[in-house]
Amino acid sequence: MKATVTAKLSQGVNLTPQLLQSIRLLQLTAPQLEMELREALERNPLLETGDEDEAGETDAQAQAGDDGALDAAAWDELPEPAFMSGPSSGGGADDDATARIAAGDSTDWRVRTLRELAADWSDADLAIASWWLDHCDDRGFLEVPHPELLTRAHHALSLPPLEIESVRQRLLHGDWPGLAANDARECLLAQLAARGASDGAHGLARSMVAHHLDLLARHDHAALGKALEADGDAVQAAIAVVLSLRPSAVEEPATAADTHVIPDVVVRLLGGTWRVALNGRSTPRLRISAHCEQALSAAPGEHGALRGLLDEARWLVRGIAMRNDTLLRTAQVLVERQQGFLEQGEESIAPLTLREVADAIGMHESTVSRITSGKYIQTPRGTFELKRLFAVRLEGAAVSGSAVKAMVKRLIDAEPPHAPLADDVIAGMLARQGVRIARRTVAKYRDQLSIGPARARMHPPVAARAAC
Repeated sequence: MKATVTAKLSQGVNLTPQLLQSIRLLQLTAPQLEMELREALERNPLLETGDEDEAGETDAQAQAGDDGALDAAAWDELPEPAFMSGPSSGGGADDDATARIAAGDSTDWRVRTLRELAADWSDADLAIASWWLDHCDDRGFLEVPHPELLTRAHHALSLPPLEIESVRQRLLHGDWPGLAANDARECLLAQLAARGASDGAHGLARSMVAHHLDLLARHDHAALGKALEADGDAVQAAIAVVLSLRPSAVEEPATAADTHVIPDVVVRLLGGTWRVALNGRSTPRLRISAHCEQALSAAPGEHGALRGLLDEARWLVRGIAMRNDTLLRTAQVLVERQQGFLEQGEESIAPLTLREVADAIGMHESTVSRITSGKYIQTPRGTFELKRLFAVRLEGAAVSGSAVKAMVKRLIDAEPPHAPLADDVIAGMLARQGVRIARRTVAKYRDQLSIGPARARMHPPVAARAAC
């Protein structure tokens, strides 16, 4: 056997403590950031609250730009490898991947999951898991069809597809059953498998989810009973089992901080132009004490502990500045793309994806997802989460599904009480407005709006005469 040496060039990012701190700051909500900065002020005597004028903030950012601070290039590289660098990131053989996981009680379920897995998983498997998680949406579903993602992972990680898929299966059937599922069916089946129950109701539930999820979604119990060759009681028991499952693997717990909404961004229409600004209340100003920094500069080689605190302060101030810059740039793109919604309402919300916003600001989709999660924007139309400004394009149309849903609601609200509009009639009315959708799509949006079918909306006396 002849030994050979080959050189291989690969691209990766080795997450430093500074970069990990920036990830954590990026995902914090306004109340969480305020608490974080309060703790930092108590812990680090070199930090102080800045003046309310912009000069103080500029000085703080300039101080943060000294040696030891994050550079913009590192920030731009952040999203590509997700939460940890892969095996080819350039770390040494003894480099511990778990040490690169963000510390603290993270608000990002992806980071919490990796931290939980780190106790039992190898570094190589953690790197693959981080790749899968970074390509999941906020509910834990794959954002792109599974075959395409598997191909991407094969090229990005330079690993066999079988090895990459085996890690996804471990996530799918792990402590968070259904995580990294391709769709709702796979997620529900994983949860049923995790229960390990073998009674008749669970067996029927597995068949129902695997083969007749469409009938279940339509609440067609008679068709379910016929398809499963089961009586009504058995079907009801199986449905109860399915309803006891979670709709997705990720279920964020409600926290006290989430009950009090502070807008992170404020939008106003001034002189015919939409102006976007950060809310000063939600972006506390922090700076390094000037006299402390001057004193340390005058005593080179001494006060090692204080120099460590100075580096920590610089990292924090720069991380906050970069977080705020990313938030502002993202909000500006969202407002620019959704001016129709802000001016005319829900029916004018345009199709907009994470990828489109990420391309506009020159960052990765995962960065946009983090900076918009839990962040709120105050507009003349009310205060709501930034993620509401994203909308999925309706298949085969130039409008978003959210806009069409609003159109369906408007038509139903305006219908005469004695002659409610059937789903096919609504579809026809929308087609005359240039929006062509199927009757079943109208029914889906109507169900999402908690609006009953035409017969259920009929005025009681008219409904009684129709029954006669």
